Amino acid sequence: MSHDHDHTEPPSDLELRVKALESLLLEKGLVNPDALNTIIETYEHKVGPRNGAHVVAKAWTDPAFKQALLTDASSAVADLGYMGRQGEHLTVVENTASVHNLVVCTLCSCYPWTMLGLPPVWYKSAPYRARAVSEPRSVLAEFGTALPESTDIQVWDSTSEMRYLVLPMQPAETEDWNEAQLQALVSRNSMIGVELARPATALDQVDNDS
Repeated sequence: MSHDHDHTEPPSDLELRVKALESLLLEKGLVNPDALNTIIETYEHKVGPRNGAHVVAKAWTDPAFKQALLTDASSAVADLGYMGRQGEHLTVVENTASVHNLVVCTLCSCYPWTMLGLPPVWYKSAPYRARAVSEPRSVLAEFGTALPESTDIQVWDSTSEMRYLVLPMQPAETEDWNEAQLQALVSRNSMIGVELARPATALDQVDNDS
């Protein structure tokens, strides 16, 4: 279930369909191009996974917030200014040494947009929606996530009323890091549960490349 694409590859069939629909709506005057650009910009760069990364990093550094998040995630994230656009509730499930959580939407593609931005194509695909439930360990392995056989995998099925967000385990050797540093280790995929949070060395690599 590869989700890495070289930038020289042609657009996928889905992307072409979206572009065709967008062009048609603009041509018919049904969509204001400025409004469309604003929506895309918001979800790609402002809403995006950075909101979820903020929530996760704060939970790693603030025990009181973490408890509030696990007790009533909707209220906890609302206190940070993050509100569901459709009034859906949010539940946060915590990964531990013995339990790994994985999120899927088996009926469609319900997804915590406010926390994670636009859903990836693979999340909406029929194979992921089916196999995440029937063979979650194999799905995780395809994302490069190998878990001990002793680790229990719990699969959470999102709905239009309830969205789930995974709180990944904090990487080792980051106990003294601040929120900004920790946010760089939190990926969208780790908050869906298909991957782990990036290791501490990942930030060193980013610093070396910059």
